[in-house]
Amino acid sequence: MSQGTRFELIPAVDIADGTAVRLVQGEAGTETAYGDPVAAARQWVDDGAYWLHVVDLDRAFGRGTNAEQVAAIVAAVKDRCHVEIAGGIRDDESLDAALATGAHRVVIGTAALEQPEWVAKVIGEHGDRIAVSLDVRGTTLAARGWTEEGGDVFAAIDRLDAAGCALYVVTDVERDGTMHGPHFHLLHRICKHTMTPVIASGGIAKLEDLHKLTEMVPDGIAGAVVGRALYDGAFTLAEAVATIEPRFDFWMWGPPQP
Repeated sequence: MSQGTRFELIPAVDIADGTAVRLVQGEAGTETAYGDPVAAARQWVDDGAYWLHVVDLDRAFGRGTNAEQVAAIVAAVKDRCHVEIAGGIRDDESLDAALATGAHRVVIGTAALEQPEWVAKVIGEHGDRIAVSLDVRGTTLAARGWTEEGGDVFAAIDRLDAAGCALYVVTDVERDGTMHGPHFHLLHRICKHTMTPVIASGGIAKLEDLHKLTEMVPDGIAGAVVGRALYDGAFTLAEAVATIEPRFDFWMWGPPQP
């Protein structure tokens, strides 16, 4: 269990076929389109975001790439906002390309399950610029764009902790995009199992969900990725910041120092 002192509120920009979209439970074919991803990213930064979670869904599903749009997002906002990139990063070439955009953090998913030796190597090389995505159904990991099973989440955490992983992004696949709330019980179990900070993702639907997550900061929750709730107007980014900010010193909301 990590004793945390920060909370990163991270709007998501998921990209498919060049367009910002949201999926339901990560399933291809459930996309709802939200327009130009670069415009979406700029809007979140204008509204006060200091981190963005940018996912290339086509790379994650192995059906193409949105590398041009991802690079354009980083170029457009990196002087005002930190960006983490995810989706289909499974080898040196794709990792190097992601880092070369200037992104501050790269999130590795399937490769962390299928190529543990490579992931341990890149964690050793890049430190806290590498996070690992733990996408979970129950306590079973989901891989390959959430289409295949990837083993027990707690066994994976033990291995990744030993490799020195600096951050986990934990997504309850069954809740992602559903607006049914985070899986708080799962998050509690994971935080108790590891000293590594955890970013919560999936299901956030209301400001109360964010408030509950901030109450878990002493347990190891370090932030939240928020997607559909913001796009659908369940609450605004400014309202989310106002809910969270009183619990933390203001410096935690400023752009992270280089």
